[in-house]
Amino acid sequence: MGTLYLVRHGQASFGADDYDQLSERGQAQALRLGEYWRERGLKFDAVYTGTLKRHSQTLAGIVQGLGEGSDLPVQNRPGLNEYDSKALLHAIHPAPLPKPDTPELYRHHFRLLCDALSQWMGGTISPAGMPDWNGFSDGVHQVLEEVRHRHSGQNVLLVSSGGPISTAMGQVLGTAPEVTIALNMRLRNIAVTEFSISPKRLMLQSFNTLNHLDSDQHRSWITSA
Repeated sequence: MGTLYLVRHGQASFGADDYDQLSERGQAQALRLGEYWRERGLKFDAVYTGTLKRHSQTLAGIVQGLGEGSDLPVQNRPGLNEYDSKALLHAIHPAPLPKPDTPELYRHHFRLLCDALSQWMGGTISPAGMPDWNGFSDGVHQVLEEVRHRHSGQNVLLVSSGGPISTAMGQVLGTAPEVTIALNMRLRNIAVTEFSISPKRLMLQSFNTLNHLDSDQHRSWITSA
């Protein structure tokens, strides 16, 4: 039985004009995860990722940390790309929002985002430029099915974002939409979620773990946005 390692990208640039760019901390987080796996002799048979910059940058850091022998072909899948949070927020709050640069504005931002996600998943809003919820979910499902059929008995690395990873969790566990949203909001940067891969199904092994940052040197590196 193989294992699918789903990794949320490292810390991006929340609040900046271009969120889709790892911060210095995000780059260090990705490198550290690769080093952690190298120390434990983990090797991958296949790699899947979305097509966003923060996905490719995270993967590059992991590969650097893994070292020699980790140059595997990368399967780029748009179905692993994140939803457009700006489009979601605009669909329920057309007026410009203040920059979330205080704790209260940060909480307000994510309360609105959770509301928008709920309405999108329920089919009551159609954010501009985005697929409907069923289309987004189907994109994630197609990648999971590809992994299940092609890589039983292998170790597979998948680098994506909180939305697709929580959607994958919801599909494997059969959760209600509100639970999928809650899982999404709890995913931390560079966190690892593991599924067992068998020809019949994917099964949850772990969720949102940061064992690679569990040291006095690295605990301050834990981030969420």
